[in-house]
Amino acid sequence: MSTSGTTMIGTRLRQARTAAGLTLDEVSVRLEANGHPLTKAALSKYETGKSLPRPSTLLMLARTLGVRADFFVREPTAQVEWRAFRKHASLTRSLQQKVQASVAQIVEGHVWLEETLNSRQRHRFPSPRKVATPEDAEAAADAMRKHWKLSDGPLESVTQTVEDNGCIAVCSSDVPPNFDGLSGWANGEFPVLVSSARPSIDRRRYNFAHELGHLAMNCSGLSEAEEENLAHRFAAAFLVPASVAKREFGEKRRNISMEELMLLKQKYGLSMQSWAHRAHELGIIDAPTHNRLFAQFSAKGWRDREPVEFTGREEPVRLKLLVLRALAEGVITPSRAEELCPGCTGEAPAMDNTTPRLSVRALRKLPPEMREEPLLQGALVAEPDYKNDAELTSFEAFGEHDLHV
Repeated sequence: MSTSGTTMIGTRLRQARTAAGLTLDEVSVRLEANGHPLTKAALSKYETGKSLPRPSTLLMLARTLGVRADFFVREPTAQVEWRAFRKHASLTRSLQQKVQASVAQIVEGHVWLEETLNSRQRHRFPSPRKVATPEDAEAAADAMRKHWKLSDGPLESVTQTVEDNGCIAVCSSDVPPNFDGLSGWANGEFPVLVSSARPSIDRRRYNFAHELGHLAMNCSGLSEAEEENLAHRFAAAFLVPASVAKREFGEKRRNISMEELMLLKQKYGLSMQSWAHRAHELGIIDAPTHNRLFAQFSAKGWRDREPVEFTGREEPVRLKLLVLRALAEGVITPSRAEELCPGCTGEAPAMDNTTPRLSVRALRKLPPEMREEPLLQGALVAEPDYKNDAELTSFEAFGEHDLHV
């Protein structure tokens, strides 16, 4: 294999290991337990491209890291540049890298499907607006709504809205509890918005709107904390424009009842506490009233769990639709479909890295990019036979004279 191929395998190994949240030592221990001893130093050489693993080693690494063997030899289709990472201070750097690597694998498959199936269809994401003040963030949120031709009414689904306008939305349950959201760009073209699947539906809506704000605003020259505050303002304004909040509350209020906040949450999918904060930041209520409302939230035990839930659908569906379309059109195999979107086909994902046998005719009918997988799997399966059966290897290669016998 060429040097570039060796480097690619190393890069993919490191990506898979990071996504699995394992250190080199931990991978070595697991391989040892499975009867395939490999030192940390050897693994490091594979990842840095200084050494090339044998097919049997790649197969064991695939099983250990929870990927298919052909993942290591498949050219990446997307490079993700992360723009913002919203998390608690307790989230370690290694866990941050795990989240980014695991999401990058999902995004890579999504981009490949988009470019394969919809190469001529592209949504234009507006250029980020220069933002420095809360009022600028409000304007940026209003501009995004107008760009996407949204009314000022409640958004039925924030997730569907961003997906319908060309964003890649990922709602992941495979993230730490202290992770909130993540945003970036895939290949400099596809906006990527990530939310944890753990919070309530209204929180997930807010997370996607918040990450959208990071991509819609240009906060150059501001601190990270200042940018976070402006992204919060963008999210609230995107979910409930200022004109809507004033229409619901009125221009000025001395007090707001909890019953009002409950109804507004159920109508707009914005939490009761965010509604109270929204009223304060727009000058509808003063600071003492705002503080009094939050004292009530605390007294009632509603800071962590509010008494009513927003009922809506905030699950990304774009990837599943793309996978099912590609499968129906014969662009991908069922096993590849399950790799791209586990559970999409209703079948349990096969993690034994096996592939159904294909005839030569069936193999030739596959798209070129899909032929490597069964060929590699066949080579991996056949390798032990060639290593252990001398009759398969104790022959001389054909020479030119053999053609004339």
